[in-house]
Amino acid sequence: MKIDHEIFMREALIEARKAEEIGEVPIGAVIVKDGIIIARGHNLRETTKDPTAHAEMIAIHRASRELGGWRLHGCTLYVTLEPCQMCAGALVQARVDHLVYGAKDPKAGCAGTLFNLLQDERFNHQVDITSGVLEEESSKMLKDFFTKLRKNGN
Repeated sequence: MKIDHEIFMREALIEARKAEEIGEVPIGAVIVKDGIIIARGHNLRETTKDPTAHAEMIAIHRASRELGGWRLHGCTLYVTLEPCQMCAGALVQARVDHLVYGAKDPKAGCAGTLFNLLQDERFNHQVDITSGVLEEESSKMLKDFFTKLRKNGN
């Protein structure tokens, strides 16, 4: 079965828009198992005052609850921005099979840009990576958000 990554990345972009609507950095994530979205998340760091409230972390937490366990075998996480070190580590710990992301993160990307924590063979689990899916849309949303912030003096 061929999976159309763009379909699920568009769902992650919907989550990113939800974050933007509440003043959060527009990053969204969905987790898919057997072709069905089982969890969604978007950035909530400012809202919750929690540095771990990244879109990926929220989606992982929700997927674990949905599946009734911490091992997310057979799952793919779609996220609009390349995961940071915390989120990459959580993907390894949760045993997620596959990561699909949109925009590269030159400041914190740990799925190949700065580091590749997801495929380091020293860990007991490696995650397959597909990058650049709807990269332009993901990148534009982030750039527009930060341009607007700068214009407003933030």
